[in-house]
Amino acid sequence: MWQLLAFTSAIFSSLAAVFEKKALFKTEPLVFSLLLSALTFVLALPFFFFANLQLVTGIVIAVLYVKSILGAVAFLMIMNGLKTNELSNSLPLLTITPAVVALLAYCFLKESLSLISLVGILLVMAGTYLLQLPKGEGLMFPLFFLKRNKNLWYFIIAILLFSLTSILDKSLLKSYKMPPEAFLPLQQLFLTLNFFIIFLMKKKNSQSVKEVLNKYYWIILLVASFAIVYRYMHILAVKNGSVALVLSIKRTSVFFAAIIAGNLFKEHDLLRRSLAILIMLLGAAFVILSDYF
Repeated sequence: MWQLLAFTSAIFSSLAAVFEKKALFKTEPLVFSLLLSALTFVLALPFFFFANLQLVTGIVIAVLYVKSILGAVAFLMIMNGLKTNELSNSLPLLTITPAVVALLAYCFLKESLSLISLVGILLVMAGTYLLQLPKGEGLMFPLFFLKRNKNLWYFIIAILLFSLTSILDKSLLKSYKMPPEAFLPLQQLFLTLNFFIIFLMKKKNSQSVKEVLNKYYWIILLVASFAIVYRYMHILAVKNGSVALVLSIKRTSVFFAAIIAGNLFKEHDLLRRSLAILIMLLGAAFVILSDYF
């Protein structure tokens, strides 16, 4: 069940990423993130009617807000990274996240993984490595990609932050028994608040909110609609499955995003990238099947 939830999250996450890239050609990441979070919060409000709010205690709200701060910074890192890098070459770096989360989950949540699960995660990482290996270069070439392209540091920071927030997600849903129907709207409320505070701090150097909303309201609404689906599916999947395995499946979204973006935005060297991402998908298949062996 959690596998289907995670895969659904991956599909809608890839659609959101493609349209985010389209919007970021002409908009500032901070303003786009603020508007997207605000609209996603509005769309998430009906979830409150189905939530058991008695389980939402003060400590739960405090942990969720700390998590939202980390999430807001990570999301801004992703938006800045998407703006300055090709989608099909940069977004797959996020597939490293499950390996980091698996280590943290073992240390803090006592979640152990089977051999098949570990093989799957390693395949995902191998695909990521191949993705950074241009034709004619040696095997050590990808190890220096951060030195060649400093803009990819946005994604490395995001990976570390997303790994921490994933552990907090699992703790809130499992240990504190926070209802997913309360988790989603409150998370969006806190993200909007965080982005608004950052926006006020940088207002003089920021693009006009009204200008962006008038020109790109349809893209923001579309991405917000995708975000509601993929975030809720992700929350349900994390609640019911291993957080590292859920992320492994969700990161298959990079396959769909890379293929769509490569054709839509005329990105380069798609054959090699497609082969690399297929290896990632094979790894995800191992993860999905790990529950049956």
